[in-house]
Amino acid sequence: MHLNELAVRRCQRLIDRAKALEIGVVRDESGAKILDCGVHHRGGIGAGIGVAEVCLAGLGQVTLTPSRPNVWPGPAVQVCTDQPVAACMASQYAGWQIAAEKFFAMGSGPMRAARGREELFSRIGFREQPDEVVGVLETRKLPPASVCIRIAEECGVAADRLTLLVAPTASLAGSIQVVARTVETCLHKMHELGFDLSCISSGYGVAPLPPVAADDLTGIGRTNDAVLYGGEVTLWLRSDDRRLEEIGPKIPSDSSADFGAPFGEIFQRYGGDFYRIDPLLFSPARVTLVNLNSGRTHEFGEVVPYVLKQSFTG
Repeated sequence: MHLNELAVRRCQRLIDRAKALEIGVVRDESGAKILDCGVHHRGGIGAGIGVAEVCLAGLGQVTLTPSRPNVWPGPAVQVCTDQPVAACMASQYAGWQIAAEKFFAMGSGPMRAARGREELFSRIGFREQPDEVVGVLETRKLPPASVCIRIAEECGVAADRLTLLVAPTASLAGSIQVVARTVETCLHKMHELGFDLSCISSGYGVAPLPPVAADDLTGIGRTNDAVLYGGEVTLWLRSDDRRLEEIGPKIPSDSSADFGAPFGEIFQRYGGDFYRIDPLLFSPARVTLVNLNSGRTHEFGEVVPYVLKQSFTG
């Protein structure tokens, strides 16, 4: 079954409960269906969980759970999947920057597999040609019709076969869907390190849910810090223990020279240029690899509660 087809089903559950979830559902002049999960409509916990699960193409479960008391006193976002490469890399990864006049969004979700232009898909597969596509936009504005038409064209469908879920980072739904990316950041880091992701069979991640920020820039800092300094991931895989001991220390965020300060400070240090930040920073704080071949467990990294406190209360 196509990733987009699975996501359409998960979207329908949100649409059916739109009023209770404080979600707005509109058809714009292009014909695209837009689910407003935090721009003009309040959204909330249910909307955030729904958006996160759509990002995963319905191949993962997202819930709120208590944080460990020594990490953060509030709730945490928990995600698990038995299809980690399809759910996290082919769908959830925010690999599409959508820029137009006076509009910018980070695009994720299974529409990326329909577009299929990222080099990543040449390595992991999962390109598809669906009849209907679904995407998630992290942005403060609803996309104009011209942007919807362009997205649909790049995905190979008519605009009336496009569904977009929209939430800003500085919203409850937006914060949840970003913090739900613990497993995704871990897989992406391992991919960049040259590890064969097809060896990974299941993934679990948890990270503290920060207070909703007053603005999106602060929200980006807090949600990144939740993963970088509070995210914990367990992966079940089949590999060689020596290979895992070799690559393991390079996976957590503490392998980066930029590690140790709140993301907002790091961002300012580089003059607001996201791409000057060390890419090795973007991964969970703690990673556990369970080798199904040998039965051995390998643990790397540690959570850093004091940085979380700086970020979440600053």
